[in-house]
Amino acid sequence: MLNTFIYNLQKMKIAIHWFRRDLRWDDNTALYKALSGDLCVLPLFIFDSNILDELENKYDRRVHFIHRELTRLQEDAKGKDTSILVRHGKPLEIWKELLEEYDIGAVYTNRDYEPYAQERDKAVYELLQKHDIPFKGSKDHVIFEKKEVVKDNGEPYVVFTPYSKKWLAAYRENPPQIHSSALRFQNFYKTTPLSFPTLSDIGFKETDTYFPSMDLDETLLDEYKELRNYPAKNHTSRLSVHFRFGTVSIRKMAEKGMKMSKGWLNELIWRDFYQIILYNFPHVAKKAFRPAYEHIPWRNNEAEFEKWCEGKTGYPLVDAGMRELNETGFMHNRVRMVVASFLTKHLLINWQWGEAYFAEKLLDYELASNNGGWQWAAGSGCDAAPYFRIFNPTSQLKNFDKELKYVKQWVEEYGTSSYPQPIVEHKEARERALRVYKETLEEYRAS
Repeated sequence: MLNTFIYNLQKMKIAIHWFRRDLRWDDNTALYKALSGDLCVLPLFIFDSNILDELENKYDRRVHFIHRELTRLQEDAKGKDTSILVRHGKPLEIWKELLEEYDIGAVYTNRDYEPYAQERDKAVYELLQKHDIPFKGSKDHVIFEKKEVVKDNGEPYVVFTPYSKKWLAAYRENPPQIHSSALRFQNFYKTTPLSFPTLSDIGFKETDTYFPSMDLDETLLDEYKELRNYPAKNHTSRLSVHFRFGTVSIRKMAEKGMKMSKGWLNELIWRDFYQIILYNFPHVAKKAFRPAYEHIPWRNNEAEFEKWCEGKTGYPLVDAGMRELNETGFMHNRVRMVVASFLTKHLLINWQWGEAYFAEKLLDYELASNNGGWQWAAGSGCDAAPYFRIFNPTSQLKNFDKELKYVKQWVEEYGTSSYPQPIVEHKEARERALRVYKETLEEYRAS
């Protein structure tokens, strides 16, 4: 009976919605379009071995999060009389298999702007094109993409403030439409639950990570702008991981921000900004946005880098941030700026070392935002802090954790003889960074 059912599924022409970083049913643009078409829709997710095989730590928080959210969606799918087809392997090879197994009439998915994703989708598009199957991409992960918000001359913005003004004007003029996919759930292909891999099936294990709720505490938006910089106050939305994997709708959240907190909305605009920088200037994924900064003679002291990673620099705010990151996969945004400035300026360690470490540890890791933040701190990026702006970690501590609540939460030995002495002296490290940056940039301009 079951074999007959699967045979019928494979012989009936269907559309496939390919889930990627859009793990939700409602207000999912590509899914909405798929369900609005003429074919019944089978949802698909691929655990991409091209990505997973690069992860040495098999207790990866992000893989656990994705699996947890897929499990939730799979449970929800039962109430819609459908199931998510979950595969593990190289996407192109899996699509070749799917073409043999199913009569596919169309494929719908939401666009991803990272370099690897662009290459992957191009290969799948070309494969489907050979079979006359349309591969329909939609904008979903951002409010404005590619070149929708540009200068009057058509060039992309590279400075945030004018970009944000044009973004707001565009939003007010044409607010993005929110799609209620629930109205079309009857158009899913009716199927019993399909096989669903466990974490161990794909080579990973459960972690003890606390995953933040996807519900926005709207009360924090009232004082967000005033309190967001104080790490001990826990006054941020903690939605970054949900934005990263699309478990919440960016359009719904932007609508709330527009109505309730322009300060919080500004953070969502930064997110769009870094996505358009990555799309329009893909070299930033591997190089400095500003070519001159490729010539900085980084010290790259491995022993000092190790102390930074472990949170043993002797600077309490830096150490608290790194220990929070290592233990939870999260770091407060103000603290992210401080630790990034410390690594690139005080220690003169290549920003790419820090970027890679964050990429390994952050639960909310996203190439565009992570890269943009690190290049901002190093002075090498677009709209970057000038190289001579160097955060004083001691002043930052006094300004944003005066009562040491955040520090004492993460650095238990602070104030005892066990706490290390600073690995560099602030004044000397600052002067060294200023000298190195200044000399390098002057030499570059003269060459």
